[in-house]
Amino acid sequence: MARDLYEVLGVSREATEDEIKKAFRRRARELHPDVNKAPDAEEQFKELNEAYDVLSDATKRAQYDRFGTVPGAAGGAGPYGGGYVDFEDLFGGGFGMGDIFSSFFGGAAGGRAPQRREGRDMGVGLRLTLEEVAAGAKKEIVYDRLAPCPDCDGSGLGPDGREVTCPDCHGQGRVVTVQRTFLGDMQTATTCKACGGTGRTIENPCPECEGQGRVPDRQRVTVEVPVGIRDAQQLRLSGFGEAGMHGARPGDLIVTVRIQPHEFFERDGDNLHARANVSIVQATLGAEIEIDGIFEGEKVQVRIPEGCQNEQVVRVRNFGMPKFRSESRGDMFVHVNVVVPKKVTKKQRELLERLAQEMGEDVADARTPLQKLRDAFN
Repeated sequence: MARDLYEVLGVSREATEDEIKKAFRRRARELHPDVNKAPDAEEQFKELNEAYDVLSDATKRAQYDRFGTVPGAAGGAGPYGGGYVDFEDLFGGGFGMGDIFSSFFGGAAGGRAPQRREGRDMGVGLRLTLEEVAAGAKKEIVYDRLAPCPDCDGSGLGPDGREVTCPDCHGQGRVVTVQRTFLGDMQTATTCKACGGTGRTIENPCPECEGQGRVPDRQRVTVEVPVGIRDAQQLRLSGFGEAGMHGARPGDLIVTVRIQPHEFFERDGDNLHARANVSIVQATLGAEIEIDGIFEGEKVQVRIPEGCQNEQVVRVRNFGMPKFRSESRGDMFVHVNVVVPKKVTKKQRELLERLAQEMGEDVADARTPLQKLRDAFN
């Protein structure tokens, strides 16, 4: 970030959030590779997007104002900051601000292709820890979308603007052309370029959204994650997808939950599986051990039965995951790992040899001569 970010956006250091957004949209329309044919158009747009990434975020902006830099802002974590969101565009490919502007240019009045009026659904993948799933969480998601234009409230109308029947297609949405050939007159119907196939155009359109009723914007939304949600389960946020044109119905934002692997627990439905080490004495005589639960500060008492074998599973009821939309919990299954000591003291060895003799078992003396001599002096 060699250049001053305020200079890149063309705003003062005292610019408000709305002024920064409008400046970004204005500059993006000039620099986007779809309209800017300069050889370095992509680099210019990337620089602009990085500047907006910092100045549109209150925390990053404060850090930049204070230190003149933001770690990871350029070529780092990308426009989604903290890294807890995977953007999964449900209508094709990775979708960033550049693609949003490409869609915006294609949807303008007189655009190159017919555009649907209704907004499309969009999707993000939200990464969570198992502890967050157990306790429930609120997560802020940051993503780019075509949002309702704030200047015209999504109508697309400017001052004294109004929606009228398209004069080119007379409201049909298609234009019929006639071509004379040696076989006779050939008629071809094509989508009307003036109205994009809608049959309606706007007189005096809103200058901010060029009559679409929507503008590229960076959206922040807080998602409440319910307790006990499963991996790959989806949450639907109505109206937070792509905004529709001229106030048409918006799409939804579909949040797909991705639960990160846990270092200690493995989830199986509503149950939890964990491993616990016990000594051969504890496994033989039985014991009660304590392990951590899934909640912060939670302790689980595990009763190891007498004669417990290696890889034996001990069930502890009601200490698993909280069930989705329920007050109950699953169970915890503790897989026992019997640990055999690699070294024992002389006294411990004597006790074990006496135990072997009592049980009628033959044991080999695997000690080296040096070890035997050392044990004799001890």
